[in-house]
Amino acid sequence: MTNAPGTPALLFRLRPTGPWRIAGDSGRQDDLSPIFPSDRVFSAVVQALAPSGERDAFLAATAGAASPAVRFSSLFPFYGKQLYAPPPVTLWPPERASSKVNWQAAKLVPLSVLDELLAGEALREDRWEVDGLSGCLLPAGSQTPFRQQLRYTAPVDRLNGSSAAAYATGCWEFNQGVGLWGLILFEDENELWRWEKPLQAALRWLADEGLGGERSRGWGKSAPPEFQSGHWPQLVLSHAAPVAASAAATPENLQGYWLLSQYVPAASDTVELDKGFYRLAERRGRVESPTAWGAEKLALRMVAEGGVLVAASEPHGRAVDVAPPGFAHPVWRAGFAVACPVPWKAPSFQLPPALLRAEVPPRASEPEALIALPDIYLEDPIIVEEANTVEEANVVEEANIVEQPRYVDLEAEDAQ
Repeated sequence: MTNAPGTPALLFRLRPTGPWRIAGDSGRQDDLSPIFPSDRVFSAVVQALAPSGERDAFLAATAGAASPAVRFSSLFPFYGKQLYAPPPVTLWPPERASSKVNWQAAKLVPLSVLDELLAGEALREDRWEVDGLSGCLLPAGSQTPFRQQLRYTAPVDRLNGSSAAAYATGCWEFNQGVGLWGLILFEDENELWRWEKPLQAALRWLADEGLGGERSRGWGKSAPPEFQSGHWPQLVLSHAAPVAASAAATPENLQGYWLLSQYVPAASDTVELDKGFYRLAERRGRVESPTAWGAEKLALRMVAEGGVLVAASEPHGRAVDVAPPGFAHPVWRAGFAVACPVPWKAPSFQLPPALLRAEVPPRASEPEALIALPDIYLEDPIIVEEANTVEEANVVEEANIVEQPRYVDLEAEDAQ
């Protein structure tokens, strides 16, 4: 399977009708992420296909196949016509950008800006500004697209009327014209013909039922999804480089691949793990199955979105069975790569020495392909040093905002 130009693709947009909870990796109630990871998208779609009887056939064509027929990207924010994604470090921050703005504080950048950088154009700095609340690179003068809020809940005993201690849950509240977008890639035209309609129906069902946490409170719902057909990667980036054909890895033919999904290396992938820029996210969760509802899944380390892998050919990725020992059926976590070719360049700073997993006793539940991944994230250490600066900017931005949130926090008012 290769993502040559002309690969069938489907872009979809979800417009939230209320709060969404997209939990971060820590599991804390106040920890949120603006990115809905691709493995959760895959799991949600599998559940949505069950009523139509397509679930087993879909699993056989994806998790059970050597070459998956369908792959999902993660869900990223969009604002108006601008699609946002975590930028590849090979393009961002721009080399010729001035130091008047902390460009590195932009964690989500419009694809239109990245497309201009791929074409060799300079960043038109007067048109953009970094929003401290959302971490987005916004057109100058724009309002904050989304913000984090805490919703309070105070359980009440119906028998004696007493109230237990209230607890807070974090959620995202979205401005007008803001939502989440994602990609579905099909292996060929036959798979597009086979799965386009069932997957569109599944996404419509999920828009009505909800995605993410606190769905019992009505969170995570959206308007009916909007679809746009095209070919990958021209559907989102017109200046993306062609995908390299399979070849032996040599210094001359190494190519950068920018990830728009969570990724688990396949045995056949030619990824150079000591190169590139990426971070690892430990994914956990619980099983939603009538066999054993709530059983804890095996932990799995995955390469997170936004990373740049270096390889001689396109990384494929694979699905991993994370079912607890002795479970009645497989529980798949999708690690298929949705990777866009980008120019590769060596880092301009000294990377920290990588601590290989081979030096640490690996967990028995993890696939061998992940043992060689570094524990140290291959990212610019300046990002860590500037964390406090970003938080200070948040305080200033929040003080100047006069727009009221789109959704009134009735639960918080009742709690007071």
